[in-house]
Amino acid sequence: MRLLGNIIWLVCGGLMTAASWFILGAVFCLTLVGIPIGIQCFKMAGLTLTPFDQTVVYGESITSTLVNILWAITFGWLFAFAYLFSGIVNCLTIIGIPFGIQSFKMMKLAFAPFGARIVPII
Repeated sequence: MRLLGNIIWLVCGGLMTAASWFILGAVFCLTLVGIPIGIQCFKMAGLTLTPFDQTVVYGESITSTLVNILWAITFGWLFAFAYLFSGIVNCLTIIGIPFGIQSFKMMKLAFAPFGARIVPII
């Protein structure tokens, strides 16, 4: 069932979203200062490709908290809002609820990606 969910997700916009995250990560990686942000964008691209097969595990450290605050103020709120809107639209229909839940999962990661790990669901 997860495979079917991933296929529908990719066809209905997941592939374009993952490509956007990948391109954004490549742009950030062009500078030394942007490399940590680029790595987080690549993490989001990977999760966006197969959201039904992966989950997010959040770690706590003072460094990741401080960087997440900086990220949330600059870019994170914009990406999180886009995923929030997508999740709400998906949840308007019964068929879209699983996709809305995945959008909400990605919204949280888009808002605070530093210190989080993507792990496969077993």
